[in-house]
Formats: sequence, structure tokens, C-alpha cells
Amino acid sequence: MSQAAALPDVIKDIERVDAGVVEQAAKFPSSIFADVAGRRGALHGRISPLAPSMRLAGPAVTVEVRPGDNLMIHAALALAKPGDVIVVDGKGDLSSALMGEIMCQQAAALGIAGVVIDGAVRDSEAIRELGFPMYAAGLNPNGPTKSVAGRVNHPVSIGGVTVNPGDLVVGDADGITVIERHKAAAMLPLAAEKVAAETKRIADIKSRKALRPAWLDGALRTAGVLKEGESL
Repeated sequence: MSQAAALPDVIKDIERVDAGVVEQAAKFPSSIFADVAGRRGALHGRISPLAPSMRLAGPAVTVEVRPGDNLMIHAALALAKPGDVIVVDGKGDLSSALMGEIMCQQAAALGIAGVVIDGAVRDSEAIRELGFPMYAAGLNPNGPTKSVAGRVNHPVSIGGVTVNPGDLVVGDADGITVIERHKAAAMLPLAAEKVAAETKRIADIKSRKALRPAWLDGALRTAGVLKEGESL
């Protein structure tokens, strides 16, 4: 029997990204992490926040459901710890909502940092008013069933990205970026360097010191647009 087959459908104990790493990561935009991770880890743009002001950062509690059924999300809420981000592989199904106001009220009361769903939600106005960070692929007023088994804290695929339990999840108005748990701490100094470089670049543009990137001519030569020694 394979190791995967031997694992229970619901894994109760996981190793989470360090809380100190989460605290520092919350200071950076999701785009910065996507850049320093090699343009990897950003979920498909269809998964977006219900309000641009919503932000989240925390370790992933992963959930796999059958389309239109939210039984395992309830199981995840029962297991999750304060600060966790519940990440749901809803198969991209938009025919019924997997969460609504009641579950978001429960998640907020439990201290959950936010929810990311590749699927639909409902009660969007109430969730916006609550201010609970909810990222979803769409909306639908139809409710879910609660009867089909799935899995909690197994690897999932959501928005084109593999997410493992305990991985770092960062979200803002641009969307969600996921960083592997064991790489998250190493991304922090790279993120700080990237922010510093971008801050200087913007300052140079505003002061008119540098109105185009220094790398442009070289990139155009490499691409064959300019000849060697030629410049714009």
C-alpha cells in the first residue's frame, strides 16, 4: 500500500509556516512574493477578493471538495487554528456557493485569517460588511449540499498552483500568492530587497533621473530588436 493510500482523509496535525514569518510576510504585497519566487505561486486571476481592501496572510489549511458540496469545509473549520487560511479546491465550479455569511461569521469568530475558494460563494454584501477576507472564483445564490466526502490537509491544486498544508498564503487586491512552507523564510529578505529597488525606481521616475529602465537596450539586443552597439 502506498503512503498516500495509508493517510487518513482528514489530517488533523500539520506543520505550519512559522508565525514570525507570517507576521513579516503580511507587510509585503502579493506581487512582490510572486516576483521573488520566480513568477510562480500566483493563483489564477479568476480567484479574487470580494472587496479590494481585503488582505490576508497565514498558513494554509487545505480542503478538497466535490463540486457543490461543502461538508469538508465544515470539517476544516472544526480543525483550523487562529491565523490559518482555509484554501479550498472547489474544482472551479460556480453552480452553487460553498460558503456564505453564516460560515464566514463562524470563521471570523474562530480567528481564521481568511478563505480562498476555487468556486463560488454567496451573501457577498454581508461578507464585505463583515470585512472577512474572502477570495473566490465567483458568486452564486444557490446553496451547497453537505453529504459528500472529501479531504482536509492533503495537497490540492487551486488556480493552477499546488498548495500543501502549512504553506504561506498571502493575499491582497491583486490576488493570492502561495509560497512553499520551507521556502517562506528565505523569501523575506528577497522581498525587502525587491521593495527597496522598486521604491528607488519610482523615486528616479518622479525626479526624472531615469525615465526608462537601465536594462531596456540590453534586453532589446538580446531579443534581436536592436543590433549590437545600437540603442534607442
